[in-house]
Amino acid sequence: MESATFVPFDLALKILFLCALCLLCVIPLKSAVAGVLPEDRADLLFHRYDGGGVTIQGPSLLVRKTLAEKYSFTANYYEDVVSSASIDVEVSGASKYKEERKQYSFGADYLRGKTTYTLNYTNSKENDYIANTWNFGISQDLFGDLTTISMGFSKGDDEVHKTIQDPDAPPDVKSRIVDPSFEQSVSRWSYRVGVSQILTKKLITSLQMETITDEGYLNNPYRSYRFLDGSTVGFETEKYPHTHTSNAASISARYYLPYRAAITGNYRFYTDTWGIGANTAELGYIQPWKGSPLQFEASYRYYTQTHADFYSDLFASKDFQNFMGRDKELSTFSSNTIHLGASYDFAREGWRFIKKGSLNLFIDHMMFSFDDFRDARIKYDEDGNPIPVVPGTEPLYKYSANVFQFFVSCWF
Repeated sequence: MESATFVPFDLALKILFLCALCLLCVIPLKSAVAGVLPEDRADLLFHRYDGGGVTIQGPSLLVRKTLAEKYSFTANYYEDVVSSASIDVEVSGASKYKEERKQYSFGADYLRGKTTYTLNYTNSKENDYIANTWNFGISQDLFGDLTTISMGFSKGDDEVHKTIQDPDAPPDVKSRIVDPSFEQSVSRWSYRVGVSQILTKKLITSLQMETITDEGYLNNPYRSYRFLDGSTVGFETEKYPHTHTSNAASISARYYLPYRAAITGNYRFYTDTWGIGANTAELGYIQPWKGSPLQFEASYRYYTQTHADFYSDLFASKDFQNFMGRDKELSTFSSNTIHLGASYDFAREGWRFIKKGSLNLFIDHMMFSFDDFRDARIKYDEDGNPIPVVPGTEPLYKYSANVFQFFVSCWF
């Protein structure tokens, strides 16, 4: 008896991707009832992340406009101002830094029958990193709009740079410039397939699968791993593999309750070629407030992952293995997130050129706990003297973070 043939996840996803494409191509569009594009809308957002010594904040503006009931165009501006004195920065002895990232996105949707074609371009730029991404997607409504099949492909090309202290600046002035001798590149490919199904009048489910392949310079040029050097600890720049493929599958459901509320659930499985395996489970509840324009929501999310094959908090020697990393995001850790939010609808009867509007406030409290990443920052006694600690026996690291999002949405 022959053994069963194992099909890798990324190959299986590409097969599903091609099958979905074939299915979309053979569906007769002339007899299909026309679908619906998203409504004209503008969103203004302010976001702030604060935790682990890192603060990220900035605005975002999104505008969508439909023309001739066939075309829809979007434009988005997103900005991050990052101020960081994270544990990685403190352990390596570097000083606190501040940088700014600006992102521009442009997109277009074309509706033909019940098929929607989507094309997007995104450019993200900061002083030491430039990313350009193209995204193409197709979605098709089937069986009386009870089923929606979607698929997508993305191609990204990134440039990685590094900043150094300006050699022409006075010694007492902290001025950084881009290192002209350091320039690396990263190429990214992404395949996505999804199915959304209305099972009953109250229950909606969806299944999503995605494979992402990265190739190029994948580590952070500023981050170091630590190793034993006799009785002391040394630091060297991390060494990562030049390829990385990740696979993810998720299933979600939304059930509408008789009193206008809804329960949501989501589970996501992740694995990659670096040895990381992760699981995410989320449960949420949405409740309108007694027929008023207010709506509240709450959810709990649990995440856990295993460490990468080449990760270690403390290596035995400088060149212990080919690839060596100490990024806490590659370690074994878990997180718990509590999400609370409220929305208020205004101008429900229209106001000037606005058909309706919504005010939204969301707060997330995130708690991270690491199983094999230690707090190697130097501790000091009351007299300011460093407290000696045997390397590898430091307390395990944990921290919490808060995310605030406030945005205004207007339909016109």
